[in-house]
Amino acid sequence: MSPARTLNGREVTEGDLMLPPPDYPDLSIKLLLHEARAFYGMRTWKYGGDVLFYDRLHASFTQCDALGFRTSREIEGPFCDYLGHHFGKPVLLSGPVIPEPPTCPLDHKLAKWLDQFKSGSVIYCAFGSQCILEKGQFQELLLGLELTYMPFVAALKPPMGAETVEEALAEMFEERIGKRGVVYGGWVQQQLILEHPSVGCFITHCGSGSLSEALVNKCQLVLLPYCGDQIINARMMSVSMKVGVEVEKGEQDGLFTRVSVCKAVRTVMEEGDEVGKEVRANKAKLRELLLKKDLDSFYIDSFNEKLRDLLLG
Repeated sequence: MSPARTLNGREVTEGDLMLPPPDYPDLSIKLLLHEARAFYGMRTWKYGGDVLFYDRLHASFTQCDALGFRTSREIEGPFCDYLGHHFGKPVLLSGPVIPEPPTCPLDHKLAKWLDQFKSGSVIYCAFGSQCILEKGQFQELLLGLELTYMPFVAALKPPMGAETVEEALAEMFEERIGKRGVVYGGWVQQQLILEHPSVGCFITHCGSGSLSEALVNKCQLVLLPYCGDQIINARMMSVSMKVGVEVEKGEQDGLFTRVSVCKAVRTVMEEGDEVGKEVRANKAKLRELLLKKDLDSFYIDSFNEKLRDLLLG
């Protein structure tokens, strides 16, 4: 979480990474022990030859003319300012740059399945194309969806050691779920699924693209980060902005359970939950802000102007 390699004249440790630097924009954003270990381990990765990943990343930040991010001040303003201050670089923001909706319709079979459920009642769960869970966690996630007693669509890569999602399902899972749940092992039309009126909850790995698509839709956010920047994204959404609820994981091992998955979903979905009530209100306000007319064009124009000034200056 800190751009520094040393702290008070010594190498940064795993323990140091668990706490944000004193000047970090939100001191309530912290890492669990297993997350700090993973971030610390990244410092020894080699990337592109014999260069450490950390050294390559640090060189990019220190030797560039400016820092550019696909985000907006409404979401990450203080965090971008923090990086700009530490590296002494101007920061250019492009805005969220939400992709245009696909022109093709949602798959007929899936659309027909979604249409049978009432508005805001379906859980959509997707972890992107690069996230591959261990088989035990894959099963716990789906068993957590089962435990909610809500209809769901899960788009997940086959877990480690499995060729298909079907062979990795828990015993009798399909029989118990029946027509209440659908599990896909391949690509799905995420934007169109999120826009469907039946979808009320999105369980996401917190990749920046998925979060951008989710924030402009009405679905509630359940955050289940997998690695890297997804962890910080999840803390910003849950702790700093309070627009989603993160699934609880073990401090040491980073494992979640079916119960913790179910608990997070119920928190954002049940009307009587006070935490969920605050989260839903905050999410609605942010959505309205991001959908404001001309917001995207304002950021793109500003980005271009600042880039031109850098080139001409």
